[in-house]
Amino acid sequence: MGQDMPSRRAILVGGLLASGGLMLGLRLPTLARAADTVAAEFMPNAFVRIEPTGIITLIMPNAEVGQGIYTSAAMLIAEELEVGLDQIQVQAAPPDLSKYTDPSLGDQATGGSASIRGDWLRLRQAGAAARTMLVAAAAKRWSVEPATCTATRGVVHHAASGRQAAYGDLATDAAAIPVPQDVPLKAPADFKLIGTSAKRIDTPSKVNGTAVYGIDATLPGMKIATLAICPVKGGKLASMDMAAARRVAGVRDVVRVEDLAVAVIGDHMWAAKQGLVALAPVWSGGSNGKLAHKDIVAALDKASQSQGVIAKDEGNAAGAIAKAATKLDAIYELPFLSHAPMEPVNCLLHVRADGAELWAGTQVPVRAQNAVARVTGLAPDKIVVNNLYSGGAFGRRLDIDMIEIAAGVAKQVAYPVKVIWTREEDMQHDFYRPYYYDRVSAGLDGQGRIVGWTHRVTGSSVMARWAPGGFKNGMDPDAVECATETPYEMPASFVDYVRAEPPGLNTGWWRGVGPTHNVFVVESFVDELAAAAKQDPVAYRRSMLDKNPRALAVLNLAAEKSGWGGKLPTGRGRGVTLQFAFGSYVAAVLEVEVTPEGEVLPRHAHVAIDCGSVVNPDTVEAQIQGGFILGLGTALYDEITLADGRVEQSNFHDYRSLRINEAPMIEVHQIRNQEKPGGVGETGTAAAAPALGNAIFAATGRRLRRLPFGTGQLQAS
Repeated sequence: MGQDMPSRRAILVGGLLASGGLMLGLRLPTLARAADTVAAEFMPNAFVRIEPTGIITLIMPNAEVGQGIYTSAAMLIAEELEVGLDQIQVQAAPPDLSKYTDPSLGDQATGGSASIRGDWLRLRQAGAAARTMLVAAAAKRWSVEPATCTATRGVVHHAASGRQAAYGDLATDAAAIPVPQDVPLKAPADFKLIGTSAKRIDTPSKVNGTAVYGIDATLPGMKIATLAICPVKGGKLASMDMAAARRVAGVRDVVRVEDLAVAVIGDHMWAAKQGLVALAPVWSGGSNGKLAHKDIVAALDKASQSQGVIAKDEGNAAGAIAKAATKLDAIYELPFLSHAPMEPVNCLLHVRADGAELWAGTQVPVRAQNAVARVTGLAPDKIVVNNLYSGGAFGRRLDIDMIEIAAGVAKQVAYPVKVIWTREEDMQHDFYRPYYYDRVSAGLDGQGRIVGWTHRVTGSSVMARWAPGGFKNGMDPDAVECATETPYEMPASFVDYVRAEPPGLNTGWWRGVGPTHNVFVVESFVDELAAAAKQDPVAYRRSMLDKNPRALAVLNLAAEKSGWGGKLPTGRGRGVTLQFAFGSYVAAVLEVEVTPEGEVLPRHAHVAIDCGSVVNPDTVEAQIQGGFILGLGTALYDEITLADGRVEQSNFHDYRSLRINEAPMIEVHQIRNQEKPGGVGETGTAAAAPALGNAIFAATGRRLRRLPFGTGQLQAS
């Protein structure tokens, strides 16, 4: 197992700090107490607020994008605060790096499967500190020792005297007590909420329709805008028919945002859309106007033939391979991918002379605030950010281009305007998961054991653009994540990275990025090596896990639950994959059926996970299932391609999601322990493609090395 590369999160944190961000330690951020507000509420730190009315609010540092963090974070606070989950309401935190920076990311951001890892200590500490102060306030009121008091469901009790006081009644007194530091936390054996399958607190509002997503936000006098963005990166607006657009009933304004985009503003979305059709913008293609997809792939192929920046060098891998009894080489290709959230990107913005207010679902509220400031010229502290639910994100809302464009529109009008991208604009102007072109080689001895391994990753660097402080000496730690740190012991291994930026489009974070590509490459190639060694794929992996008991445990569990080794009908096969990513160990076994026509039908998956301490097992199961389904859909069907510099895919008819009838049964098996929490949200996505590819090989004997698989590759094989 290679452990010589620091994690991308460690480098990301360091890079952002060097750029002026703030890394929070275990000391809780506190709030200045104004004399005139002490009596109004009890807010001992940045995360907990208790009002005299008894309302308890968690100021939520992470964005809720469907992953269930509002519930899990509330469970952490409630556990130590000694209240029920039903007694807590959640409010999105305002942009403030000094209070809400995620200690795993070094930014006020939601991503990288980092939320629980970042919140595990700080939210429990926040709850414990607040409880301690409330108990102290009650003890002082009753002239007893705090140790003689207990708290249960938001009430402090003194058993000896029978007295009790609700948190709301104690809020004003507690606000005058010094905030304690280093309050002891509960032992896991004493947990009442953590580790239980609590119902999600956001489910009722999402079921009854009262939940407010970014696209739902509304204001009096608000208008709706939709837009067209230049379809070719670097192109310009050549012409448009503003008079025709203005003649459309309900159209109020036509606004140009430099040469990048043009927006039509109407009383409602239909008027704006019809006005945009009448506007008929014409674009010049610029230098990318003739760019073809094959040109991008050819450039990546060429770049991959030169050595890159060394990420790992243990032993003499090249020498070992040269002397090996068996040598294997392979090229794996993974396509550009769109995020395709069900809720297209949007935001509501009202720009005034003295300030601005933004309503949007964003994973980066501070960056969103700063984006509005840059475009409007307003100071950041004059911009209010209201962070709402997102109808899916998958990394798309870690970028702020949609907010920059909306600010460019809103600063030109006097009224609030909600800018809604159509799905076509969203899909064709995304920040895409990079196209990766990987070369791997290995040598085996006479017993089929790996003696040398090399892996060259070639592709775009998201880190260099999004967090340039984390991109050092030509190395993107995310691009090689799960390539440098596989679960396996190998005597000699070499990993290098070639940065190759594609023309014609932007790249960005996706649900897994580095792991979704490297786990596919590593686990597919390990399967190839097992076949070359004429060994069972599970047994072959086991032989390299003597020093990795947690990885071995999930592999054995997935194999056992799936009935690995049992006979299957003709045309069916099982594929296995193993990974350590986002701080969690995952193994998956997927059974597929491949029809004579080459149609791939996933039938049954068993996924075993060890993510350390678990807050909500139900959320873990849901995240694994959802991530695995997303991973299967993209592995089977999805890729973004260009023709004449334009993205060809535009909606779900040509960028498919896995349908309900296509989804396999997915059983999730959790190994419970008290290790520090690992991430979950992206692990299932990373496991899907290699399990699928290996299952297809088991069913057909055909090895597919380029995603998506579809049916075409099987028919052509």
